[in-house]
Amino acid sequence: MTRAETLKALTTDNAGFDVVVIGGGITGAGVAREAAGSGLRTLLVEQKDFSWGTSSRSSKMVHGGLRYLGSGHYGLTRDAVRERERLMAEAPGLIGPLRFIMPHFKGQFPGPRLFQLLLRAYDFIAHSPSRHFLSPAQSALWVPGLTTENLAGASGFTDAVTDDSRLVQRLIAEARRDGAICLNYTRAQEIKRSQGKVSGLVIQPEEEDTPIEVSTALVINATGAWADRLQTGGNATKAMTIRPLRGSHLVLPWSCLPVSCSVSLFHPQDRRPVFAFPWQGTTVLGTTDLDHEGCLDQEPVISEAETEYLLQIASRLFPGIPISRSNILSTWAGVRPVVTDGTGKAPSKENREHSVRQDQGLISIAGGKLTTFRVIAREALKMGLGERAGSLLRPDSLAVFQTAPTGVRPEQVRHQTWQRLQGYYGPDLNQLVASGPMEPVAPDHHWDLLWAELLWACEAEDVRHLDDLLLRRTRLGLILPEGGKALLQAIKRRCQAALGWDDRHWAEEETRYFGIYRSAYSLPRKESPNAS
Repeated sequence: MTRAETLKALTTDNAGFDVVVIGGGITGAGVAREAAGSGLRTLLVEQKDFSWGTSSRSSKMVHGGLRYLGSGHYGLTRDAVRERERLMAEAPGLIGPLRFIMPHFKGQFPGPRLFQLLLRAYDFIAHSPSRHFLSPAQSALWVPGLTTENLAGASGFTDAVTDDSRLVQRLIAEARRDGAICLNYTRAQEIKRSQGKVSGLVIQPEEEDTPIEVSTALVINATGAWADRLQTGGNATKAMTIRPLRGSHLVLPWSCLPVSCSVSLFHPQDRRPVFAFPWQGTTVLGTTDLDHEGCLDQEPVISEAETEYLLQIASRLFPGIPISRSNILSTWAGVRPVVTDGTGKAPSKENREHSVRQDQGLISIAGGKLTTFRVIAREALKMGLGERAGSLLRPDSLAVFQTAPTGVRPEQVRHQTWQRLQGYYGPDLNQLVASGPMEPVAPDHHWDLLWAELLWACEAEDVRHLDDLLLRRTRLGLILPEGGKALLQAIKRRCQAALGWDDRHWAEEETRYFGIYRSAYSLPRKESPNAS
C-alpha cells in the first residue's frame, strides 16, 4: 500500500496492534523487525525521518567496545562482540570488517604490553584472533604520514563499520516484509490509558489535519534522547534520567588524509580515544563527548571548540599532512541518549549500557550501542509481553536479515560494489537493479553510489524531503563539496518525476535542504571579533 492508503486504512478500520513502536532509529527499527518477524501486528511511527537522530549521526562503528572492556563492562563487551560477529556474517556489504591501528608512544598510557593483554581478552570473547603488534617501521607502512616522534610501535585489531542510516533502512524493509507498518514524519501525540494501563496511541502524520488513534496494549518507547518525555513517572519502575551527550565529526576528502584503516589516539586534552577512519570515499575524524545543551527537536551542530579539538588530534597524528578548516567537506553531530545516575560524572565516564523500564504497558528504552540493537529489542519485547514472550517471540537463532537473491552481476558493476548492493538492499536487489541506470552518480569520487539507488530511494524508501534523500538514504550531502550542490540539477532531472514534485515543490525542497546543510552539516560560523 501507498502511504496515503495506509493512513486511510488506519483512520477507517479502527486499527489495533499487538505492538506500537515510537522511534524510527536503530533501536525502534530493531524492535519492529523482531516483533513483526514474530508474527505480531506491529506499527512503528517516527516524528521526523527514519534514522533522523542519533542513528544517522553515529561514528558508524559496529564494535565490541574495547574501551568498555578496559573499564570493566565485560557483559556489554561480550554482547557487542557476539552481535558484531553475527551481523558481519549475515549482512556482508552492509557491515564489514575494519582494521584498527592504535599507536603507542613512549611514556604514555596504555603501553603496548597492557594493550596487547586487553586485546587478547577481546579476541577470546570473539573466538576470532585478530590482534598483532607493529614495530615503528611497520606502523609507518600501515599508516603513511603517522608521526614517528616517540613512537614505540602500534597495536592492530579488527572491528567493523557500517552506514548506520542504511542499517536502519534495511531493518525497516525486513520488518515490512513481515507485515509491519512503518511511518516516518508521524508524531506520537498522546498515549491513551484505561485504568492506568496503556490502551492506545494518538498519532499525527505531518500531512494530515486530524490525528489518528490506534489501539494497543503495548507501546515501546524507543525515542532515544527523547525517551524521558513519554515516561509518566508515577507508575514507572524508577523512571530513567537521560543525559544527552553530543559526539561530533569532521569529514575530509580522502586525498587530503588517505587512511586505509582506522587510526586511533588518546586525545591529550581529555584522554578520550579519537579516530581517523575511511568511510564512503572520505576520511572521518571523530568523535567528541560533551553535554548537549541545545533543543533536541533541532539539528545538533558541531561547536567551534569541537572543531579545534578534532583538528588538534589530526595534526598530532599526522604532523606532515597540513589539515585546516578549508579542507573540511562537512560535519555531523549526534546526541547519545545516555542513562545517568546523576552523580556528576565526566561525560566519557558515564555508563554506556542500555536501560529498559516498564510502566503498565509502556516500555521505555535508552542508552546502549548501535551494535547491540537486536539484544536490546528482544529484552524490551520480553518485558512488554511478559509470560507470553516465550511462546510469541521468534527463536533467538533466527537471522535478522534475509539473504539477497542469487543473480547475475551487471557487467558494468564492480565486484565490490555488487557485494555492497547485496548488503544494502538484500531481497530488494532485483527491484533495485530494474529501477534505473547502474552507473555511478559521481564517477570522479571514490564512492560508488549508483543512479539506480537514488531512484529506488525515491520510489520505495519513504523520501518526503530532499534532505531525506541526500543526507540519509544516500550520503551525497556529506561526502561531496557544498552538500552536492554541483549535482543537484542532474539529480533533479533523474529524480523529480519519481518523487512527484513539480518545479515549485522542488525549489522549496532545495531551499529547505541547503538551509539544513548550512546550519547543521557545515562548519560553525566564527564570530566576528568586532561582534557585540
